[in-house]
Amino acid sequence: MLFAPLLTPGKLSLARGCASLAAPEAARLGTRAALIHSASVAPELRDTLLTDLRAHGLAVTTLPSSGEPDLPGLMAAREALAPFAPDVILALGGGATIDLAKALAALLPASGDLIRHFEVVGAALPLDAPPLPLIALPTTAGTGAEATKNAVIAIPSHRVKVSLRDDRMMPAVALVDPALTDHCPRAVTLASGLDALTQVIEPYLCTRATPFTDALCRDAIPAALPALMRLMQAEDRVEDRAARDTMARVSLFGGLALANAGLGAVHGFAGPLGGQLGAPHGVICGRLLPEVLAENRAALPAGHPALARFGEVERWLATALEASDGIEALRNWIDAQALPRLGALGLTEGGFATALTAARQASSMKANPVTLSDAQLAAILARAL
Repeated sequence: MLFAPLLTPGKLSLARGCASLAAPEAARLGTRAALIHSASVAPELRDTLLTDLRAHGLAVTTLPSSGEPDLPGLMAAREALAPFAPDVILALGGGATIDLAKALAALLPASGDLIRHFEVVGAALPLDAPPLPLIALPTTAGTGAEATKNAVIAIPSHRVKVSLRDDRMMPAVALVDPALTDHCPRAVTLASGLDALTQVIEPYLCTRATPFTDALCRDAIPAALPALMRLMQAEDRVEDRAARDTMARVSLFGGLALANAGLGAVHGFAGPLGGQLGAPHGVICGRLLPEVLAENRAALPAGHPALARFGEVERWLATALEASDGIEALRNWIDAQALPRLGALGLTEGGFATALTAARQASSMKANPVTLSDAQLAAILARAL
């Protein structure tokens, strides 16, 4: 059986302290750096990186990022950065910041009608020029954006989130330093952690799984929930570094797995619902994960090869939660953490039709282990409401 070439960052480090490699790597790649940073990043962290970049001879400009990126904000950021003409981009922040930076790296060299490169609202055409090299430094353990080939951008005019996707958008350098995630706020830890868990479960169950992605997911799935549970149990002033290290690995492995295999119905819904509701991606994924797992499992016919994998996932979840039914226990644990339900985020039954139509067009839905009917997809939303 033939598989597509593996897609990975050009250089990759997963270790505490590896963020110190950012400046020398940037100097290797260019002379004019644009630092895209989350507005919530500690000023001392941002300033230390700026000082290091300048000490390595780079001219630097900065651009703060707030919230999940949308098309108007992306275009405004592109216009603001164009006069500086950066030749290397650095992203310091969570998945939203890295997505904005990846989109800027892709579109700064591009010309003509930029919308044609987007999925759903455009023609999903390949970029007409190579992206600028990108160095990703994630400060949350969730999206795995440091190891993916796409950027998720909200399109307010269409009330959807869509991907800008090209194999060349894979970061040139990914520096996954778990120390950057220490003391991440509780709500962000929960939402990003559930996203990371989803992104190692869906590639394992999807129709495009490979031996490479299987190896990553089999390592990460059993480790993810116990680590996340420890982080949610810890007192605010106490940091569990081992658990942070584990979640950083899970997030990275999820990014690598989804880039080389695919996802499923959770993410098929997450983009459309994120655009429709303006809600955080990780919260949507976490709320949908047990419902999609249950619906997929019930829809698989007897003897289907994916059933064995579902059994493994259920056992891993059940072991972590010390329960007999892993999926039900996961649902109950998520409820106990007070993760908002979709109804609290603004979804109503009247919005189901819009969500279903958009989800069917999402690229992630194509790799779901079984084709779900509209009634089955609506049942998922109803249980998560």
